[in-house]
Amino acid sequence: MPSFDVVSEVNAHELNNAVDQANREITARYDFKGSDARVDQTDFTLSLVADSEFQIQQMTDILYQKLAKRGIDLGCLKADDMEVSGKKTRQTITVRQGIDTDLGRDIVKRVKNSKLKVQAAIQGDQVRVTGKKRDDLQAAIALLKEANLGLPLQYINFRD
Repeated sequence: MPSFDVVSEVNAHELNNAVDQANREITARYDFKGSDARVDQTDFTLSLVADSEFQIQQMTDILYQKLAKRGIDLGCLKADDMEVSGKKTRQTITVRQGIDTDLGRDIVKRVKNSKLKVQAAIQGDQVRVTGKKRDDLQAAIALLKEANLGLPLQYINFRD
């Protein structure tokens, strides 16, 4: 029976490369000379540290540009508010991975309400969609691409 999986994943290697490129550009730029501006990465959490809010905004622009060039969708980023403490300003950006249960339920509900002859089931942090015809599965992919769910989705393991 044909099926495919709906996931939301970020390539960790590309994320690491984009952070490295952003750090290199930040250290080379004249307006960051003498400051301790940097982007720290721990798994899928990015911490921007600088002397002022203006520098954080500049760093955010650089980081987003490098991520976009590396093919990482900016819709998967969730930026927290800036924290000012003493002479340092910090901002945390979370890279969202996987489909949480609320979004999974929403995807299943949309597929069922579409009256397509497919079934959707939540499996951990992904949603598997199965059907008898390949055309129905392609219609389900088109339906999900059209819906703005707030998180970039990928469609993998399309099996015929």
